[in-house]
Formats: sequence, C-alpha cells, structure tokens
Amino acid sequence: MASQDSSIKKLAMIGCGSMGGGMALLFASKGIHVSLQDPSVEAMDTIIASAEKSTDVPASMLSKHADYESLCNSLEKPKVFVWSLPHGSVGDGVLEKLMPFLEKGDVIIDCGNEHWQNTERRQGKCVVRGIRYVGCGVSGGYQAARRGPSMCPGADDETLPLVLPTLRKVAAKDPDGKPCVGRVGTGGAGHYCKMIHNGIEHGMMSAITEAFGIMKVGLDMSLDDIGDVFEQWNAKGELEGTFLVWISRDICRTEDPETGERVLDSVEDKVVQDYTGEEGTGIWSNTEAVERHVPAPTLTTAHYIRLASGDRRQRAKIQAAFGVGSGKPNDEHTSVFPPQKLEGVADRAAFLEDLRMAVYTACLAAYCQGMIIIEKADKDYHFNIDYAELIQVWKAGCIIQADYISNRLLAPLYAQQSASNFSANPLYHKDVTGDLKRGVPHLRSVVAKSIGADQVVPALSATLEYLKYQTSTDLPTSFYEAQLDYFGKHMFDRKGDDVEGAPMTGKHHFEWKAA
Repeated sequence: MASQDSSIKKLAMIGCGSMGGGMALLFASKGIHVSLQDPSVEAMDTIIASAEKSTDVPASMLSKHADYESLCNSLEKPKVFVWSLPHGSVGDGVLEKLMPFLEKGDVIIDCGNEHWQNTERRQGKCVVRGIRYVGCGVSGGYQAARRGPSMCPGADDETLPLVLPTLRKVAAKDPDGKPCVGRVGTGGAGHYCKMIHNGIEHGMMSAITEAFGIMKVGLDMSLDDIGDVFEQWNAKGELEGTFLVWISRDICRTEDPETGERVLDSVEDKVVQDYTGEEGTGIWSNTEAVERHVPAPTLTTAHYIRLASGDRRQRAKIQAAFGVGSGKPNDEHTSVFPPQKLEGVADRAAFLEDLRMAVYTACLAAYCQGMIIIEKADKDYHFNIDYAELIQVWKAGCIIQADYISNRLLAPLYAQQSASNFSANPLYHKDVTGDLKRGVPHLRSVVAKSIGADQVVPALSATLEYLKYQTSTDLPTSFYEAQLDYFGKHMFDRKGDDVEGAPMTGKHHFEWKAA
C-alpha cells in the first residue's frame, strides 16, 4: 500500500455502479491501479470502456475480477478495498466473503451511504482480526465521484493517517485548493455526519423547491425568468456559491434536444427514493433528531413532503375523497387546494428579495439543526468530532455546498473549538443568530402571502415556526404540561422555581379532579 509518501498504489473497487464507477476512474486518473469487482460484468466493462474513451485514464490502470481470490491476488500488501455498495446487508455479505482472504493491516474504506451503526459493528468485527475499517461518507453525486467528491471519513486515529494522503489526492478542492476531506472523527463519525449532511440537503432542497413553486404559480414567472433569479441568487449575497441554487438555474433552462421542450415540464411530481430503498439517510437523520431530542423541523417536514410525493396513487385517491378528480394518478394535474397567484405583491423585485432571504434563512436553519444533532451525537456516542474539519469537508464537492454559510459563518465559529467555553451549537453564536433574526421578516412575509394563496411551503413555514418557538421562554406548552399532569400525574415545575431550566421531571402535582 505505502511508499515513503504513504500513498496507495493499488486498490480494489467493490461495487461498480454510478458512484463506484466514477470513483474507480477518479482513482485511476491519479495513478492508482484499480481492480474492479462487481456481480455485473457489464458494469465493469462499462468502466473500462469509459477509460478507453477518456483522456486522463489509461485503460491499463484498470482490471476486472470475477471472484474475491483473484481480486485479492491483484493487490499489494496491505490490501486496500474501496466499497461502493447499497446500505444494509450487502456489506455484511461482502465482508463475510472477503474475510478468508484478509490479513492483519488490510484496509477497507466503505464509501457507501451506510448506517453508522452498521459501520461500527463491522469495525468491531474487523478490529479483532487487525483489519482496518473506515466509514467514509461521500457526497456530490455520480458526477462528483468522477471529478472529485467531498469525503467524510471516520475511523481510529491510527487508521486515518494511512488513508488520508490518498483521499486528499482525489477529493474535491475548495477555492483555496485545500482538499475537502479530513479527520472528521472516530468510529462511525464519518457515516453519521454524511447521514446528517443528507438531512440538511433535504431541508435546503425543499426550501428551494418551494421558492420555485411560488415563482412559477404565485408570480406567474416563466422558466427562463426563474432560472435568471436562481443565477442571481447564486452569484452574490447569502446564497452565493450554493450548489443547489446553481443547479436550479440549469434545471429551469435545460431543453430536451429531441423534443425542444424543457425537461422540467416532463418531470412527474414524485420523489420515490425513500420507497425504493435507494436512500436511508433521510429517514435515519430524522430518527436521530428525535432520539437525540433535537427539534429539526426544516429537515423533518422536508422529508414528509418527499414521502407524500412518492405515493402519487395515494394522493389521487385522497383527492377523489375530497371530491376532486377520478382517483386515478394519471389524471390531468389538479389539486383540492390549487395554488393561486399571490395577492398584495405590488413590487415584484422587493418580494423576490424577501423570497431570497426566506430561502437563505431556511437553508441556514437546516444547517443549524443538522449541526445541533451532530453535537448531541458527538457527546452521546463519543465521536470526537473535529468540527473545523467537518466544515472543510462541506466546502466543495458536496450537495450542501453553500459558500457564505460555510466560509462566513461556520468556519470562523468552529475554528474556536479548542476554546474552553466552546459550544458546537450554532444558535449560541451571535453571527449565526444575527442572520437568522435578519431573515425572519422576509420569511414571515413570504409565508403569509404563500399561505393566503395556498402555495405549498412546508420547509419555509416550519422554519418560521422553529425560530419562533426555539427563541421563546414563554410557550403555550404550559397548558400541554398541565394536561399531562391532569390525566397522567406527570408532574410540573412552578414558575420561578425552575432556575436551571434543564429537561428534568417537575417536582409538583396538582389533583385537578378528585379521584
């Protein structure tokens, strides 16, 4: 594996789909010989054919192997494996079949979207054999896998220095040329942080999608005009360098060369990845938020609209029950509460500025909610997160790249991690809360007008509610607590007695009604 520069000269790529294939070509383009293994011979042949057509990958840097014995014999010692596999039992099966050929010091770098607990379980299984297992979240999609993804590795402190020199060669680079990979943390930290990355991603995507709907129907704007707005948002200001805004411009403008029509006009309103099993991270990130007792409504409500959209058949049946449509999912697009043009928008430019700031506020809130989940998990699971390294991982090559948020707000904040009074919670830091506070009037204006026109705005409205209840110490939940005590004797604190305000059971019960 290693020469004096600790770089890997040969590795095996197990799993040769779109992500694995892209990474195989990327490693090969950096002078690393890649031995391919996949149940699909066609998938391996496709990668080799791509190399033959490329200008930066000699086909001689790739070889395909039908079985694990041949694969392992093609590698140097210690053997290095990169996995790009579906989450769940597939990885367990691969590890079991590989074990007879593994030796002390061999390295597995799992680059799939695996659940962090599966990662830690496999790390425990490997460590007794002296095998090193790295859980490495990879972001940016299949195109970034080919040109340089964001990479989020987690493993013990002896293993990470062995693989980081090579990962730095292939990872995305930020504008300063610094690789977007680093020592994120120990154990399953890499896959955990990538899981939360995807939760943040869903919140941001929903906010931007909602803005699209508002512009298209609420303001009756053309796709060209909407694309121009996204381009302006991405060029400067708080949404500058935001990957999801940048691709939104392209999505609005792209035409199908065969029909001459906008591709977007032909796309059905279904997000099915949660149903088909392609993704687990969105579900896991929301489960983690609840289990860590972290309110993350921007992330959660974004996931709910994904779930609702995926089952269009169910929506059509419900629609019919409301008296609209025939109940068939292929009916002409309709709605029980059809979105209308916004009222009270005398100055379109001013409203678009409100909308820009509302989207930014939701994106920043999504980041904050994700970082708070990670902070709680860091304490509960002892991940030893390096927050500055994590933000560096997200500066380029990943889906949640947002230059203003990472560079102007979070990087300076997390540079203070060594300080004795440091908190990783962004809502404890005035630069972050100042921007959120500044965004509230814009968010309120957009949500109010959108609700009046029946626009679909779950993430934007949830973000507004989040900022209202997360910044208040006078919530109506005193009534909620009284209800719990009335029927369940769950106890409560009396006003003025709870000096610390910690989440602990109250000391008082009132017999609201005699037994």
